[in-house]
Amino acid sequence: MRQVFLDTETTGLFAEQGDRVIEIGCVELVNRKLTGNKLHLYVNPERDSHEEAMKVHGISNEFLRDKPKFAQVADELLAFIQGSELIIHNAPFDIGFLNCELTLIAKPPLHTCVSKVIDTLLMAKEMFPGKRNSLDALCARLEVDNSGRQLHGALLDAELLAEVYINMTRGQDALLMDSRNDVSTQAAGSLVDFSALVLPVLAANEQELHAHAKVLVEIDKASAGKTVWARAESTV
Repeated sequence: MRQVFLDTETTGLFAEQGDRVIEIGCVELVNRKLTGNKLHLYVNPERDSHEEAMKVHGISNEFLRDKPKFAQVADELLAFIQGSELIIHNAPFDIGFLNCELTLIAKPPLHTCVSKVIDTLLMAKEMFPGKRNSLDALCARLEVDNSGRQLHGALLDAELLAEVYINMTRGQDALLMDSRNDVSTQAAGSLVDFSALVLPVLAANEQELHAHAKVLVEIDKASAGKTVWARAESTV
């Protein structure tokens, strides 16, 4: 499964009022592993950023003057996300801006080239109702290191979102696992007979059982008591 985590920075908050995209960051995961494949684009918005927006992203109008316009990078962006499951924090905001940009150059909206869009803000609100669910808040809650995030940046935020998503969905700990060690890369047909192999049974010790129970409690708490084992225990 190919997933792309996407984030944008903009000149302001309202695409329908003429605000434009100035930065796009994308990070690719395949089978829940970072591939190292990224896309980072700065865009000349053909207008100045609002002062409040510049305080958030720190990108000056002068820096963007010589950057390509959206029409010049649109095909590169669409090719990168083509067919992927697109994952965005507060997806309506970024999708709305990108669709406005695509409309200006007579291209179809994003949903026509991706398989699905997932909004991690909605996921977080379901998992952590009543709590702050900004990207920074989720990083703190899920122990994702965001110490390098002094200002908003599209690529950095996409990378942080990938780690947050993996933690939210309880994926493997090692995002940077070498895909060459994946079982799927082994040659098909090289079968080994394990019928005579006797595997030892290693019972967990008291410390391991305690650690396991603690993890189960943390998972149940994160899912607001919706785990199967918690519901099963309540009916006994």
